[in-house]
Amino acid sequence: MTTPTDILTHVEIDDTGLPAPTPEIEQERKVAIFDLLEKNSFALPAREGAQVPKGPYHLYLAIREGRLVFDIQTEARDKVVEFHLSLSPFRQVVKDYFQICAAYFDAVKHLPPSQIEAIDMGRRGIHDEGSRILQERLEGKVIVDTATARRLFTLICVLHFKG
Repeated sequence: MTTPTDILTHVEIDDTGLPAPTPEIEQERKVAIFDLLEKNSFALPAREGAQVPKGPYHLYLAIREGRLVFDIQTEARDKVVEFHLSLSPFRQVVKDYFQICAAYFDAVKHLPPSQIEAIDMGRRGIHDEGSRILQERLEGKVIVDTATARRLFTLICVLHFKG
């Protein structure tokens, strides 16, 4: 069961060593962080029988040594937990997501609304798949609702951007 304090109030991406994002990628990042902070559900379960500090939480996302890093802290910046996830389960869905996003951004410039809508439906489907994988990977570590998982998946995609 989540409580009103089971939320994120700060999200930061460590993009050290990553290429500069395109304007579209930067916009995706800003929108995802804005939407995430507007409404999210982010709870930490008890670990090994020990209670964890209640939120709200600060989240720092990074890729280090080929792994996705979740660094979770209290609002007072005390470390609550840090865990690393393999990127392997995300690789194909992130690749698919970037391909369909490129098609979508191109379609917006050249195609009629009916074709744009069809591409956007595909984009949403891939996004849903990525958020489902993320929820599975976070099982036992963080409890997030579907909307929160979708926004976090967008941020994971931003971290995968290669320029």
